[in-house]
Amino acid sequence: MDAEKRLRELRALLQEHSHRYYVLDNPLISDGEYDLLFQELLALEEEYPELISKDSPSQRPGGAPLEKFEQVVHRVPMLSLENAFNAADLHSFEDRLHRFLNQETAAADQAVTLSYMAEPKIDGLAVELVYEQGRLLQGSTRGDGSRGEDITAQLQTIPSIPRILQSSAAQRLEIRGEVFMDRQALITLNQERLDNGEPLFANPRNAAAGSLRQLDPAITAKRSLKFLAYGIADPAQSPCSGQQELLAWLQNLGLPVNELARFCPTITDVINRFEQLAAERQAMAYEIDGMVVKVNNFALQHRLGNKARAPRWAIACKFPAIQATTRLLSVDFQVGRTGAVTPVALLEPVEVGGVTVSRATLHNRDEFERKDLRIGDTVLIQRAGDVIPEVVKAIIEHRNGREQPVSMPTHCPVCGHALLKEAGEAVTRCVNPHCPAQRLRALIHFCSRAGLDIEGLGKKSMEQLFDLSLVRDIPDIFTLQQSQLAGLPGWGAKSADNVIAAIEAAKHPPFGKFLAAIGIRFVGEITASLLEQRFPSLDDLMQATMEALLEIDGIGDQAAGSITEYFSDPDVRAMFERLHQAGVVPESVRPTPMDDQPLSGLVFLFTGTLTSLSRTEAKKLVKDQGGQIATTVTQKMTHLVAGEKAGSKLKKARELDKIILTEPEFLQILRQSP
Repeated sequence: MDAEKRLRELRALLQEHSHRYYVLDNPLISDGEYDLLFQELLALEEEYPELISKDSPSQRPGGAPLEKFEQVVHRVPMLSLENAFNAADLHSFEDRLHRFLNQETAAADQAVTLSYMAEPKIDGLAVELVYEQGRLLQGSTRGDGSRGEDITAQLQTIPSIPRILQSSAAQRLEIRGEVFMDRQALITLNQERLDNGEPLFANPRNAAAGSLRQLDPAITAKRSLKFLAYGIADPAQSPCSGQQELLAWLQNLGLPVNELARFCPTITDVINRFEQLAAERQAMAYEIDGMVVKVNNFALQHRLGNKARAPRWAIACKFPAIQATTRLLSVDFQVGRTGAVTPVALLEPVEVGGVTVSRATLHNRDEFERKDLRIGDTVLIQRAGDVIPEVVKAIIEHRNGREQPVSMPTHCPVCGHALLKEAGEAVTRCVNPHCPAQRLRALIHFCSRAGLDIEGLGKKSMEQLFDLSLVRDIPDIFTLQQSQLAGLPGWGAKSADNVIAAIEAAKHPPFGKFLAAIGIRFVGEITASLLEQRFPSLDDLMQATMEALLEIDGIGDQAAGSITEYFSDPDVRAMFERLHQAGVVPESVRPTPMDDQPLSGLVFLFTGTLTSLSRTEAKKLVKDQGGQIATTVTQKMTHLVAGEKAGSKLKKARELDKIILTEPEFLQILRQSP
């Protein structure tokens, strides 16, 4: 498969699954499957760095926050962690650290000794606590890493979070930690919910997330949540020189820390600790899904810095999945809003790690056919990451000859239209734009939290309105009348009034949010944000040419082609005219000016061998001061930094009359920058 095409496919898949995990708390695939997709993405981007785009999941931490609470901007982003799965991965992690620090060529007296902290990775919800003058000022969720949700009132109900620190050496402290629910608290809570006829929480993480996202803090207070601190936004806020010292300092402030955190002098000690935790995890009072490994020394952490979505100085080592066997009863084929047909395994209920599993996604046709599943098969099920079920394989040795093969349908199970699977793509699609399943899913998405978040128009309500033909497309939502809703089964005058009010409030959404909601293929939250910054209004975007779209850094041929094709469709233009007549006018957003940083507007390319620092470290320094990095010599490039044994790039840069810098000249530019 063409690398660029596979990268586009991986980015779309990862963005969708990241959104479902972080925003909707409703993931479709296991942590393990997500990790495999992400590792494939990283491998391809490493092999083809020129294909890395700003909208790649490798360049950002996670999903967007809900808008149920006020949003909070994190002064220092709360990044994700890259993953390791075994001892070999941990050795590779240390090798990368040495390469970045140029340790292979360092003299003996300049060599850096790496030591680590190993901390249990609790399966909960990451939060930030802001203290000023020792008093708790604000608490928020991680959100997308840059912006979270203000849950101060909810966090104040957790007994292990101090309102006032015992002492503080800084005027402002930004503490990072994990909110979680232990096993016994979850059992007690689920028994109460069972007695009350309420749905049960599948696992402690969902319980913690659901408890913190209660608008009424009194509900949160009843949920027996706990908190453990594991870090600080900026180590300079503390008097500590390393992570081990920091944990002791946080504890002295009155913040609880994990007593199972261990200092590890070598990577071998880290591996031994990982194996020890894996053996002890089932006996712990709370669930852990791995171990976080951090370079202990803060000076080295600062030198190593961060990638777009994760620090270089830390990694999460994940435990193997919990498995069980059961029987495959049937396979259901579901049609999504983009026409993707997804096979779903219906299973004989089985308990896997304390959760009853009765269905699991099979993702796509290629995955489905590769596993050669048959009705009646005994199958191996696992909850990778201890949370999401997946079918690993059929146990062929248990077949008795009565199993029935299952084939991917050739026609849409809903509308009967022929299905299409393009060469090189994993997804089989119904390409009928009038397919009822697609239209319904598009409407559900438009009203969901991922769309315009119209309160009262959830999945069940939209299915009801769709079946009654009250809503068949997006403009119909904005022409609904109170009288149409009040008399429906399950509705009343008050609920109808509330929905009409919510619809009215949704008529002036932020432009970017509106773009992500209407369902243009390949236009998710990130691409919509890029379009919002470039085009002041919907009218401007509708007139945009393919060339204008491709000028936007982060938008490629696939997304640009999809956007122009979408807006050229007469039915789409008619839909927008109906929306305009209904009073739907997205709020225009003017492009945000670039930060006035020293290297803003400059584009650097590196060639040859650098002697005083690694190329990765040099690129980081450029980005930190507002510059951009090129991967090839183009007219857009402004500076070429030529190290030892510079190759053909140097010759081409001279032909284009670009600025050529030696390594000392490059370092001098950095020193001159404030």
